[in-house]
Amino acid sequence: MGLLSKKDSKLILDPLADNNPITIQVLGICSALAITAELKASIVMGLSVMAVLAIGNVVISLMRNIIPSKIRIIVQLVVVAALVIIVDLVLKAYSYQLSKTLSVFVGLIITNCIIMGRFEAFALANGPWRSFLDGIGNAAGYALILVIVGFFRELLGSGTLLGFKVLGDPIEKTGLYALGYENNGFMLLSPMALIVVGIIIWVQRSRNKALIEDH
Repeated sequence: MGLLSKKDSKLILDPLADNNPITIQVLGICSALAITAELKASIVMGLSVMAVLAIGNVVISLMRNIIPSKIRIIVQLVVVAALVIIVDLVLKAYSYQLSKTLSVFVGLIITNCIIMGRFEAFALANGPWRSFLDGIGNAAGYALILVIVGFFRELLGSGTLLGFKVLGDPIEKTGLYALGYENNGFMLLSPMALIVVGIIIWVQRSRNKALIEDH
């Protein structure tokens, strides 16, 4: 028997496509628009949310039978706030420049609808292991969209990926720039992130007709 049952595997795989938190549930979309001008920032934000959601889901699951119903939202906020503070401190300690790039958006993980939604919809009703898998799956689905958006925005907007010049040098006119290519500055603006996300949604729903019928 494998480590994961078929039911457990779906907790990880479903949010990557047919139940993606951004493109299907339309949650956590603000950060997808705000911090995806660079691929590196997109990756780090995705990993940060994964750490907070996976650990937070486990903590809430372990506490689910002792949390009074009237204060459960407050408890959830305290848990996620503590985890976000830890993530922010780690980023400042090991990648201060990137921490400045992400700025207030790391702190805004506290208000990310995906996290509070999974606490309420899943962690409060399931055991720690399945809650952990649910956190990993939904965070991975979120991170996947951020990485895709960040990839195209940085590539087409700056001609780089992870800071490396992949299309050539625009100043020395090498690579594609020698053929007359110019970076699309609009890709670095937040509205273009919304357009890229919209294209992803269109492609996803065109591929799976069931999503159109269900939504």
